[in-house]
Amino acid sequence: MKKIIYIAKRLSLINKNIELYGDFKAKVKNVKNYEHGKLILVTAITPTKSGEGKTTVSIGLADAFSKLKKKVCLALREPSLGPVFGMKGGATGGGKATIEPSEDINLHFTGDMHAITSANNLLSAMIDNHIYFGNELDIQNVTFHRCIDMNDRALREITINQEKLKNNKERKENFVITPASEIMSILCLAESVEDLKAKLGNIIIGFNSKNKPIFAKDLKAENAMAKLLESAFNPNLVQTACGTPAFVHGGPFANIAHGCNSIIATRTALTLSNFVITEAGFGADLGAEKFFDLKCRRMGVMPRCVVLVVTVKAIFEHGFIIGFENLKKHVENITKVFKQNCVVAINHFADDKEEDILKIKEMCDNIHVNYEVCYPFEKGGEGCVELAKQVIEKCTRKAPKLEFAYELEDTIENKIINVAKKIYGATRVKFSDVAKSKIEMFEPYAKNFEVIIAKTQYSLSDNEKVIGCEPFVLHVGDVELRAGAGFVVAICGKINLMPGLPKYPNAMKF
Repeated sequence: MKKIIYIAKRLSLINKNIELYGDFKAKVKNVKNYEHGKLILVTAITPTKSGEGKTTVSIGLADAFSKLKKKVCLALREPSLGPVFGMKGGATGGGKATIEPSEDINLHFTGDMHAITSANNLLSAMIDNHIYFGNELDIQNVTFHRCIDMNDRALREITINQEKLKNNKERKENFVITPASEIMSILCLAESVEDLKAKLGNIIIGFNSKNKPIFAKDLKAENAMAKLLESAFNPNLVQTACGTPAFVHGGPFANIAHGCNSIIATRTALTLSNFVITEAGFGADLGAEKFFDLKCRRMGVMPRCVVLVVTVKAIFEHGFIIGFENLKKHVENITKVFKQNCVVAINHFADDKEEDILKIKEMCDNIHVNYEVCYPFEKGGEGCVELAKQVIEKCTRKAPKLEFAYELEDTIENKIINVAKKIYGATRVKFSDVAKSKIEMFEPYAKNFEVIIAKTQYSLSDNEKVIGCEPFVLHVGDVELRAGAGFVVAICGKINLMPGLPKYPNAMKF
C-alpha cells in the first residue's frame, strides 16, 4: 500500500482537506463540491447465498480505469460487523481486486459504525429518561428503536420497564442492526452538517395520546447526536490494492434500507475525479431501484452507465431458464423503466465452463444488451480492461434522462404498488390491516417522501423460495415512518430488521 497522503495528492487534496488515521486511512473534509465527474453504477441480478461479486467487480473495474490512465474514484459502503462475523464475511472484494487495509475496513475502520450506534442509542436513552421524569411530551407509543452493529436475534424483542407510566408499566421493544437504523440513513443522505442536524431533529420518536407525532427536536437531542456524528460525517479515503483512490463511507443495507454509500462521499468523489464507480446493494430490484428513485433523485445526478453483474453460478442456482428470465427482467428494469445505459459484466469464476459462458453471451445477444466477461478476482484491473472500455464508450454518449418508478407527489400506497408492479413484476399488492392503518396515519407527515421496500434479497417476490418471474402477490405486513431520513419503509414478507447468526458463524473461524 502507498501511504494515504500520496493517494490524497493524486486527488489534488491538500493538508487542510485530510485528517489522517494512521498511514493508510484518512477522513476528507472541506471539499467544495462541483461534481464534474461521470457516475457509474454497479448492480447485479437477484443474488444467491454464494454472492455474485459486485464489490470485486467494482474494484477491478476501477483499477482497469486506472490502467487506462483515467482519473477514477471508487465510492463504496462500509461493511457491517454483523455480516462480517455472520455468514457473508468481509466486504472489501477478493483475490486481486481488494480495497485496503481490508481488515481495518471490515472491523472498526475509523469508528463510523460505533458513532452511529452511539448517536442512535443516546436518543433512545433520552426518550426513556424523559418518560421516567414525568413524560411532559405525553409519549405513549415509542416508534424509535435501539440498534447494535451485530447479528443478535435475542434482541429482536425485549421488555422496557416504564415504571413511571400509570397505565403501562412495561413496553415491548426491539433492536435493529445499525445499518438498518434511521441514523445510518440520515448520515448517508445528509448534504451538510446543518442538514444532518435538521434531519436528526425531524426523527419521529413516537406518538402522543392524540396520535400526534413527537420529534427528536422536542427532546432537544439533535445537537448532541450531531456532535457524536461530527467525525463520522466526513468520508473515509482508502485505496485499492493497486492504489486507486476509494471513498468508503456509510453502510445501509439494501434489503432493509436504501443500500447506497453516502451522498457526501459520492459528491466528493465526483468533484475530485472524472469517473466515479459506485455500488448499490443486492440485486437491481433492491439496491438499484433505491439508488435511482431515492439517491439520484435527491442528488440531482444520474449515472452514465449501469454495470449489471451476473455469474454462471447464479444463473444455474436459479435454474437455467429461470435464471435467464431473471437476468432479462433486471435488464428491462434498467433500460426500459429507468431508461439507463446497461452493460452486463459476466464475472468469471475459476470453475466456470466455457460452454456456460457462451450460453450467457447468447442470452445477452437475444435481449440486445452489451456484455463483457471480466476476471477481477483472478487478474484484478487487467482482467476488467475490456469491460472498462465498454463502460467508457457508454459514458461518452449523451446522458439518458433518468425516469423513476413513481412520482413523489403520489400516495404512499401507490408508490409501493408502482415499485412492486414495475420493478418486481407483482400482479398486485396486499396490505395488512396494520399496514393500512399506519399508511393512513403517516400520509399527512410523509408528503413527497420516497418509499423503501424491505424484503428478501433472494427473490423478486417477498418469499425467498420463489425464484424467477412467476406471477406473485407482494405482502406488506407493516410500515414505518422515517421522517428524519425522509422516507417510508414498507416491510414485506418475513424480512427482519435484526438478522441472526448462522449455526456456524464466521466468528468461529478467526
